[in-house]
Amino acid sequence: VQLQASGGGLVQAGGSLRLSCAFSGRMFSTYAVGWFRQPPGKDREFVSAINWNTPTIYADSVKGRFTISRDNAKNTAYPQMNSLKPEDTAVYYCTTTLAWGDSSWWAKERMDYWGKGTQVTVSS
Repeated sequence: VQLQASGGGLVQAGGSLRLSCAFSGRMFSTYAVGWFRQPPGKDREFVSAINWNTPTIYADSVKGRFTISRDNAKNTAYPQMNSLKPEDTAVYYCTTTLAWGDSSWWAKERMDYWGKGTQVTVSS
Protein backbone atom coordinates (compact mmCIF):
# COMPACT_ATOMS: atom_id res chain seq x y z
CA VAL A 1 0.00 0.00 0.00
CA GLN A 2 1.20 3.50 -0.85
CA LEU A 3 -0.27 6.68 0.55
CA GLN A 4 0.35 10.19 -0.71
CA ALA A 5 -0.81 13.16 1.34
CA SER A 6 -1.13 16.59 -0.21
CA GLY A 7 -2.89 19.92 0.22
CA GLY A 8 -0.95 21.44 3.09
CA GLY A 9 0.13 25.04 3.17
CA LEU A 10 0.08 28.33 5.02
CA VAL A 11 -3.27 29.77 6.08
CA GLN A 12 -4.42 32.49 8.45
CA ALA A 13 -6.31 31.64 11.61
CA GLY A 14 -9.98 31.11 10.83
CA GLY A 15 -9.20 29.88 7.35
CA SER A 16 -9.70 26.50 5.71
CA LEU A 17 -7.68 23.83 3.99
CA ARG A 18 -8.59 20.53 2.40
CA LEU A 19 -6.01 17.79 2.51
CA SER A 20 -6.03 14.72 0.31
CA CYS A 21 -4.73 11.21 0.84
CA ALA A 22 -4.31 9.18 -2.34
CA PHE A 23 -4.21 5.42 -1.77
CA SER A 24 -2.82 2.76 -4.09
CA GLY A 25 -1.79 -0.87 -4.03
CA ARG A 26 -4.75 -2.64 -2.46
CA MET A 27 -8.54 -2.46 -2.45
CA PHE A 28 -9.09 1.01 -0.99
CA SER A 29 -12.73 0.39 -0.18
CA THR A 30 -11.84 -2.22 2.47
CA TYR A 31 -9.46 0.02 4.43
CA ALA A 32 -10.10 2.63 7.07
CA VAL A 33 -8.17 5.87 6.55
CA GLY A 34 -6.92 7.96 9.42
CA TRP A 35 -5.10 11.23 9.90
CA PHE A 36 -2.56 12.02 12.55
CA ARG A 37 -0.57 15.18 13.07
CA GLN A 38 2.72 16.02 14.71
CA PRO A 39 3.10 19.56 16.05
CA PRO A 40 6.63 20.92 16.40
CA GLY A 41 8.41 19.22 19.31
CA LYS A 42 5.47 17.00 20.16
CA ASP A 43 4.37 13.43 19.63
CA ARG A 44 2.18 12.33 16.74
CA GLU A 45 -1.50 12.53 17.69
CA PHE A 46 -4.74 11.21 16.26
CA VAL A 47 -6.95 13.68 14.36
CA SER A 48 -9.72 11.83 12.52
CA ALA A 49 -10.60 8.63 10.70
CA ILE A 50 -13.14 7.24 8.29
CA ASN A 51 -14.04 3.61 7.89
CA TRP A 52 -14.65 1.77 4.63
CA ASN A 53 -18.44 2.09 5.14
CA THR A 54 -18.03 5.79 6.13
CA PRO A 55 -18.47 5.98 9.92
CA THR A 56 -16.21 8.79 11.11
CA ILE A 57 -14.47 9.69 14.35
CA TYR A 58 -12.63 12.81 15.48
CA ALA A 59 -10.32 13.93 18.21
CA ASP A 60 -12.04 16.31 20.62
CA SER A 61 -9.68 19.10 19.56
CA VAL A 62 -11.06 19.13 16.00
CA LYS A 63 -14.71 18.14 16.45
CA GLY A 64 -17.04 20.58 14.77
CA ARG A 65 -14.21 22.05 12.68
CA PHE A 66 -12.84 19.14 10.66
CA THR A 67 -14.85 16.84 8.41
CA ILE A 68 -13.39 13.71 6.84
CA SER A 69 -14.82 12.08 3.73
CA ARG A 70 -13.74 9.56 1.14
CA ASP A 71 -14.32 8.85 -2.52
CA ASN A 72 -13.84 5.12 -3.09
CA ALA A 73 -14.01 5.60 -6.87
CA LYS A 74 -10.97 7.89 -6.69
CA ASN A 75 -9.14 5.96 -3.93
CA THR A 76 -8.86 9.17 -1.97
CA ALA A 77 -9.78 10.47 1.47
CA TYR A 78 -10.24 14.16 2.28
CA PRO A 79 -10.16 15.93 5.60
CA GLN A 80 -11.79 19.35 5.27
CA MET A 81 -10.32 21.59 7.94
CA ASN A 82 -12.26 24.74 8.81
CA SER A 83 -11.85 27.43 11.46
CA LEU A 84 -8.17 26.65 11.69
CA LYS A 85 -6.24 27.74 14.75
CA PRO A 86 -2.50 28.31 15.28
CA GLU A 87 -2.47 25.18 17.45
CA ASP A 88 -3.46 23.15 14.38
CA THR A 89 0.02 23.83 12.99
CA ALA A 90 1.65 20.46 12.41
CA VAL A 91 2.82 17.95 9.86
CA TYR A 92 -0.26 15.94 8.89
CA TYR A 93 0.06 12.26 8.03
CA CYS A 94 -2.45 9.90 6.50
CA THR A 95 -2.48 6.29 7.52
CA THR A 96 -4.51 3.20 6.88
CA THR A 97 -5.56 -0.01 8.56
CA LEU A 98 -7.99 -2.87 8.06
CA ALA A 99 -9.10 -2.61 11.69
CA TRP A 100 -11.40 -0.09 13.34
CA GLY A 101 -12.00 1.30 16.80
CA ASP A 102 -13.16 4.39 18.63
CA SER A 103 -10.90 7.42 18.98
CA SER A 104 -9.03 5.91 21.94
CA TRP A 105 -8.05 2.90 19.79
CA TRP A 106 -6.31 5.01 17.14
CA ALA A 107 -2.71 4.87 18.28
CA LYS A 108 0.10 5.31 15.80
CA GLU A 109 1.54 1.91 16.78
CA ARG A 110 -1.61 0.16 15.48
CA MET A 111 -1.47 1.59 11.98
CA ASP A 112 -0.47 -0.58 9.02
CA TYR A 113 0.81 1.95 6.50
CA TRP A 114 1.85 5.60 6.51
CA GLY A 115 2.26 8.26 3.89
CA LYS A 116 4.74 11.11 3.97
CA GLY A 117 3.42 14.10 5.78
CA THR A 118 2.20 17.44 4.54
CA GLN A 119 2.90 20.63 6.45
CA VAL A 120 0.02 22.79 7.67
CA THR A 121 0.92 26.15 9.16
CA VAL A 122 -1.72 28.43 10.67
CA SER A 123 -0.66 31.99 11.34
CA SER A 124 -2.29 34.13 14.01
